[in-house]
Amino acid sequence: MTPKSIVETWVERFNRGDAESIAELYAEEAVNHQVANDPVVGRPAIESMFASEFAQAEMTCIVENIFVDGEWAILEWKDPLGLRGCGFFHVSADKIIFQRGYWDKSFLRMHNLPIPSE
Repeated sequence: MTPKSIVETWVERFNRGDAESIAELYAEEAVNHQVANDPVVGRPAIESMFASEFAQAEMTCIVENIFVDGEWAILEWKDPLGLRGCGFFHVSADKIIFQRGYWDKSFLRMHNLPIPSE
């Protein structure tokens, strides 16, 4: 699979709210580091993170652009409320080994979720 196809699959699984199948896209020791949170290390911890987040709020990722450079894919997205974000995915051997995400913290306010101190 190409980095682009892995990100497209990631979006499809994210939009289903399927923590188990999205976690399958990550390498065993992968790191997911969202800007507002501490890094999450390892596939089981990443699956747990997604399960918790999917249980807290309904989330939808609408793809605006996917750019690819070698083993890296960059996802620019928005949600139905107009909030925007960007994800950087390092893919090796058909698995996500590192993900860095940036997103609008307004999402937390809109869903009455706790906002980490800035």
